[in-house]
Amino acid sequence: MIRLQKFLAECGVASRREAETYIAEGRVQVNGEVATIGAKIDPDADAVALDGAGIIRDQKVYVVLHKPKGVITSAKDTHERRTVLDCLDGVTARVFPVGRLDMDVTGALLLTNDGEIAHRLAHPKFQVDKIYVAWVDGRMTAATARSLSEGIELEDGPTAPAKVTILKTTNDSSRVRLVIHEGRKRLVKRMCAAVGHPVRDLRRLAMGSIRADGLIPGEWRYLSDEEIATLKRETISQDP
Repeated sequence: MIRLQKFLAECGVASRREAETYIAEGRVQVNGEVATIGAKIDPDADAVALDGAGIIRDQKVYVVLHKPKGVITSAKDTHERRTVLDCLDGVTARVFPVGRLDMDVTGALLLTNDGEIAHRLAHPKFQVDKIYVAWVDGRMTAATARSLSEGIELEDGPTAPAKVTILKTTNDSSRVRLVIHEGRKRLVKRMCAAVGHPVRDLRRLAMGSIRADGLIPGEWRYLSDEEIATLKRETISQDP
């Protein structure tokens, strides 16, 4: 027996928090009856529906995309712009992106129908590293990098400690590696801008152990069994 919201998350219907909201709103039924918060089900025996539509636990699919510039990190776009799903030619399963990369940001993006993995990768309490390389304006000093590492104050609160390494500097720019585990919107850009170094170019190298090495922008591949096992160790086995 498992909690209903966990089942919904595992099916890729929603995150656990969203699933709890759906249950509270009376939108989820188990064996034809409206479910309540805290309900547990047997996935092999109970019939679950959302808004009257039956839910079947799909085979889990994990895809890493080297997201190119000019593409929206969304399942669909109201302005008919190209989305990351448009890059996944050949993927027949219904998957969704884990977290977001801005339209002008490139790099590793995981897409999956595993709602539990997605939740844990995106939530800061699970401490999953996100590794970026940024070209920024100005010559960053060691003191500035240290302040970023220790955490700085932003309009929505202080940042958590990070790992910041200056890789290269020129007269008017710096190449910086940043390792963070928060998922706040545009966080790397806001951190750098706050210390006087606006981002010129940003790429995500990895999300946890997931990397897009060997893929050119716009290319994708399925994760290997070994990568999936590592991903689960980084998340499922580290429940705080």
